[in-house]
Amino acid sequence: MFVSKSLQSTMMADVEKELRYIAGIIKQRGRVILNHYPITSPQFVALQWLMEKGDLTIGELSNCIHLACSTTTDLVDRMEKNELVERVRDPRDRRVVRIHVLEKGEKIIREVIEKRQDYVSEVLKDVPIDDVETLNRLLKVLHEKMKDADQE
Repeated sequence: MFVSKSLQSTMMADVEKELRYIAGIIKQRGRVILNHYPITSPQFVALQWLMEKGDLTIGELSNCIHLACSTTTDLVDRMEKNELVERVRDPRDRRVVRIHVLEKGEKIIREVIEKRQDYVSEVLKDVPIDDVETLNRLLKVLHEKMKDADQE
């Protein structure tokens, strides 16, 4: 099927706008949930990356969360003080220090993500399961395409 450039441009503008709105709503809902926990939004993002990727150095974590190393160091200092993470020496190279998530940090991340998932479930409760599966599949396709484009 042929789609004119102007129609394609309009469709992509609509897709981008909807994704931006959805991301904003989920982020805002996440902030409301975080108000019940002793962590900030940047700490939540950092903990999520650490949970997903495993123990990271300050530099690696800085790259993931798009903050300067000095800012990330301050963030980790505060998380360490609150017993969310600890610094550990890499057993293969003692010069390397990695950030490790402690049980308290893991528990907070699990609870917050579960509450965010509950929110999405509630929003989609009246949507047919086939549509939810299609949405999930298409979001995965979009995510993979974006990851591929970032690696080019």
